Formats: sequence, structure tokens, C-alpha cells
Amino acid sequence: SNLVQTLLDQGVDINARGGLYGSALQAATWRGHEKVVQILLDQGADANAPGSETYGTALQAAACPGHENLVHTLLNHGADVNAPGGENGTALQAASSTGQVNLVQTLLDRGADVNDPGTGIYGTALQAASSRGHSNIVQILLDHGADVNAPGGGIDGTALQSASRRRHEKLVQILLDNGAKPEP
Repeated sequence: SNLVQTLLDQGVDINARGGLYGSALQAATWRGHEKVVQILLDQGADANAPGSETYGTALQAAACPGHENLVHTLLNHGADVNAPGGENGTALQAASSTGQVNLVQTLLDRGADVNDPGTGIYGTALQAASSRGHSNIVQILLDHGADVNAPGGGIDGTALQSASRRRHEKLVQILLDNGAKPEP
């Protein structure tokens, strides 16, 4: 963090874009460097700056690996909970695909759109959780009004198609019990 402060004191552009992560904020967030993220935000880093095609915004970079403190920090600095981008789509889709139960709940509590079709590889958060077999997250999303029959937007189609394809039997039953309609 001393190096970061030294660079900032020398006039480095805090929002410079480029590299694997897209910006210094996204890189620090993905790696879980809480002090560096706080310094960058305090010095004016844009919490909503678009990141790289892989990592998306800083909020998505924090949600995917489960950096709960950083998610709260970014949200408290004005990060858009529904900002699209990156391979995972939104922060909710990222947290859902990687099994981050507490973060899924936090993001929903902070206004994440449970039915956002996203721009990522999974489609909705429900499709992301179904694809990866996270039945506890699927139930949370359903309890928050997730559309169990949302059309496929991701790599596997609907949540039911995704769970079936990967033989997540418990999850298939949960989806069917919540009104999922098998294709004819």
C-alpha cells in the first residue's frame, strides 16, 4: 500500500485502463487487497469503471472469489450493484456461479436484479447457480422472485436444462417443485 500511495503522490492516473484486469482497482479487488482498494477509492478511483472482458467491474471482481468486505466497501462507494460486464455478467451472477451464499444475499439486499439476463456466459443468476449445482443459492434466488422458466441466455439454456444436463438431481427437483417447465 505504500507503493500505491507513492505512485499516486507522483501523479499516476488512478483510473488508467489496460492490462489483464482493466484497471488498478479491479486488479486490487480481484486479489483481495483491502487496504489498496480503500486507498484507490479514497483517492478518487471510479468504483463503476468498466474492467476487462474477463473480470468486469470491480464489484464483479470482488464477488466472484468471495471478497465480502470489498463488496461492502465498493457498494458503500457507489458501485452499481447491477452493472454488467465480464464473463460472469453481473456481480450477482458472479457470486451465484461461484457459490458465494453470503454475497448473493448481500447483493439481493442491496438491490441486485434477480432476473437480470446479464451479458455473461451463464444468463441469469438462477441459470448460473443451476449450472454449477449450488442448490442453496438456487433456493435463495427463487425466494427472491427468480423466474424459474427464464429463457436460456447462457451456455446451457434454462435453469432446468442446465441442472439436468449436469445431472444435479436435487437441484432438478427443487426447480420442478418451483414450477420449472420441462421442454416438450
